[in-house]
Amino acid sequence: MAKGIVDVSDGSFDAEIIQADKPVVVDFWAPWCGPCKAIGPVIEELAGTYGEQVKFTKCNVDDNPVTPGKFGIKAIPTLIFFKEGKVVDQITGMVAKSKLEDTIKAII
Repeated sequence: MAKGIVDVSDGSFDAEIIQADKPVVVDFWAPWCGPCKAIGPVIEELAGTYGEQVKFTKCNVDDNPVTPGKFGIKAIPTLIFFKEGKVVDQITGMVAKSKLEDTIKAII
């Protein structure tokens, strides 16, 4: 896992995301997913820039089927943005870094 990005599981999701003391970005992904691999470095860059203000996490949908089901995730990559334990935004698919950055700035 990249520096500044926390790997979350079905078991750790509530503690890491819902109870977090700052906004959280959750990247739902799978190792076989091409767009997930493409967006990974962008997430790492953003974690380097905004890691002090926002917690960045990844959840492997193959290893953790309960959490994606709970949030109705049908396609990956899906990024869900949480603030104070609640979903405030969601982006599915490969998008420009600027769109991700705008969304992050909106939750800070």
